[in-house]
Amino acid sequence: MTRRLLASIHDVSPRFEREVDVLAERLDRRLGAARFAMLVVPDHWDQASLAADKAFQARLRGWADAGVEMFLHGWRHLDSAPQGFRAQHMTAGEGEFSALDMAEATARLRRGRAVVEDAIGRPVAGFIAPAWLYSADALAAVRAEGFALAEDHMKVWRPADGKVLARGPVITWASRSPARIASSLFFAGLARWGLQPLATVRVAVHPGDTGVPALLDSLDATLARLLPGRMAARYGDLGG
Repeated sequence: MTRRLLASIHDVSPRFEREVDVLAERLDRRLGAARFAMLVVPDHWDQASLAADKAFQARLRGWADAGVEMFLHGWRHLDSAPQGFRAQHMTAGEGEFSALDMAEATARLRRGRAVVEDAIGRPVAGFIAPAWLYSADALAAVRAEGFALAEDHMKVWRPADGKVLARGPVITWASRSPARIASSLFFAGLARWGLQPLATVRVAVHPGDTGVPALLDSLDATLARLLPGRMAARYGDLGG
């Protein structure tokens, strides 16, 4: 059995260029060059248009040329009318696809895909919703639009036929408040031991992590614990 570790940088946007650089360099050193994915937001919070930033487009294309997998990660990463406890309280209103209907989800998927694929010069690897939250219509739209891969907090799957390619919770960190920092450090400390039996373990980092040294230390400890006996893999390696 091939044992894998999948790592991803979320919220990749011109808005967070410095933070993305820090995370990409850190993952390169620990996993090997370009052995991670980037989740790209075309216009983060309507304040950072990728389509208008030629310099950042060129950077994305360079990373993609080096082998970094590029996923579409919503359109704006912000839900202007969050619904439900998870979207409103656990994600600070960033569960963009958590309540979209089919028409709006399809429109955002098409528009976002066009922007990202124009920037990187190749198809995206798949779609991952902000905060890993999808409405039923959003899931249907991801399938109808032919995205090769999708992910939520508990699994990676192939939308075409629903086949699950990896199971288990993502190890991730939160930087929005002292309480969330503490709880994410606690979970990561447990998960890097408790998830060892899984064939595939996923680790996700966010731009805000770079501002909290304890979170970066936890990331390093997590990778050091999980990597021995695993390959730093790409989502495309899941096959299926």
